[in-house]
Amino acid sequence: MGAVVGALAALSVGFAPSAAAYDAQSKQWYLQPMQAEKMWKTSTGKGVKVAVIDSGVNPDTPSLKGQVLADETPKSVAYRATEDYDGHGTTMAELIAGTGAGGGLKGLAPGAKIVPYRVILTGVPKSEREKTPEPWQAIRVAADTDAKIISMSIGGVPTAELESAVNYAASKGKLMVAAVGNAGSGNGQIDFPAAEHYVVGVSSMNASGTVSKFSSYGDYVDLTAPGEEIPGWCDATFRAYCDDYNGTSPATAIAAASAALIWSAHPDWTVNQVTCALIDTAGRSWAKNDPSKYLGYGAVRPKNVLANPQYDPGPPDVDPLAEENGGGDLLAKSGVTQASPKPSVAGSAAASAVPQAQQKRTAGGTSAAGSSAGSAGDSNALWIALGAAAAVLVFGGGGMAFVHARQGR
Repeated sequence: MGAVVGALAALSVGFAPSAAAYDAQSKQWYLQPMQAEKMWKTSTGKGVKVAVIDSGVNPDTPSLKGQVLADETPKSVAYRATEDYDGHGTTMAELIAGTGAGGGLKGLAPGAKIVPYRVILTGVPKSEREKTPEPWQAIRVAADTDAKIISMSIGGVPTAELESAVNYAASKGKLMVAAVGNAGSGNGQIDFPAAEHYVVGVSSMNASGTVSKFSSYGDYVDLTAPGEEIPGWCDATFRAYCDDYNGTSPATAIAAASAALIWSAHPDWTVNQVTCALIDTAGRSWAKNDPSKYLGYGAVRPKNVLANPQYDPGPPDVDPLAEENGGGDLLAKSGVTQASPKPSVAGSAAASAVPQAQQKRTAGGTSAAGSSAGSAGDSNALWIALGAAAAVLVFGGGGMAFVHARQGR
């Protein structure tokens, strides 16, 4: 059935005794270095709808009350959209637009709204598979709504239906963000839809600005965002958060929220301009035209856009990822011709419990192991800073973010 697996957290441990007695926001270590409070004075994501294609979204958690537009999920794909079968989709929704009420997660874009989609992923009850839509079906339907962003913390194998749905959504001006996967300790393969044209692939980094060991790498890593030690719902009972929710899933949600902040502040911008802003202001110490295969164009820093009233996002009709996208334009008119396909994923596994992968760049930032990137091209030392100071450099707009250690070409 072309099923796509959920980009589930690589590991979740450290149970909180109960959500009510838990302060998730105090454990969201990235909010301070990203200067969230300062950003919220300019933009909260208000007016932007984010389609969350995942395991469903529970609208009744304290943090999501009033944040989920359940009635806006198109009926053709609305089967139990507000019944999350493992807690994953709800966590992603809270990381994007949670209010933080009741000790819950505070989304990076708390003014945004969530449109929930429940699709076939690993873990969906077998008895519900016939009624539950495939991810590609949700993408295609979401393309015809007024949601500006489609967030997909999921990954799996390529299918013709998925490629067609992604191209269709691109022709409708949607910004699609997807997790690259958690295969960093294995073959590093990047999952689909992150490896599709027109999809912004997101890897995971830790508080030191180092790529996560589990994060997939290679082609089609476009941005990186915090993905380690993030609080998240432990399971579908919604009784407790886990302290250490690790994966490219939360990184993707944070990247989607970053886009929502920017688009809310600049509602007249096109998807090309929002994407350009994300890439242009990302934290990196290497040339923008030489992206890392581990960290892409760098760490998301929406603050750098929001803090600059004179920021120029470039022309509305120029795709900043045109080379990666086969020369196609994200704003191609309906009836967009299919661009040349991305390289196929060799030996891609069928749906499994822990997601993602595929390849793109010859140059790299930090290594997949998160220690040193053995360089055949030069002897640049890998920058690994510690603690909050590093995070300020990565997210806050300081002079140095990462050292670009080149790989052999």
